[in-house]
Amino acid sequence: MTVAFWTLPLLLIFLWLSFRVIRHRRSARVALGSGGNARLERAIRAHANFAEYVPFSVLLLVLAELGGAWPLLLHGLGALLVVARLSHGIGIAKDPEDFRFRVLGMMGTFSVMGIAAVAAFVGAVIRN
Repeated sequence: MTVAFWTLPLLLIFLWLSFRVIRHRRSARVALGSGGNARLERAIRAHANFAEYVPFSVLLLVLAELGGAWPLLLHGLGALLVVARLSHGIGIAKDPEDFRFRVLGMMGTFSVMGIAAVAAFVGAVIRN
C-alpha cells in the first residue's frame, strides 16, 4: 500500500508537535487549556491543526489509492503532505511567527486534499 509509506513521517511530525505541547505545558505549569500563555497556545494550535487536517488528507489518499490512482501520484502527494505539514509546524512554532511557512504549509495541504479528492472521485466513477 503506497499511502502507508507516508504514515511514519507524518507520525513523527505529530509526535514532535505533541512533545512541544507537553514541554510548554510543563514549563507554564498549565494542565488544561493555555492558561493565557501565548507560546503554549501556539503549540496547542499547531498540534490541533495537524490533527484537524492530516487524518482527512490521509483518508483521501487512501480512497484515491483504492480507486486505482497511480503510485507515483500518491507518493508525490504523500511527500507534499509531509513537507507541507512540517512547513506549517515550523512556521507556527517560530516566535515571532513566520507566516510564509504557515501559508506554504496550508497551500500544500489543501493541494493534496484537492488532488486526492479528484483522484478518489475519478477512481469511484471509473470503477463503478
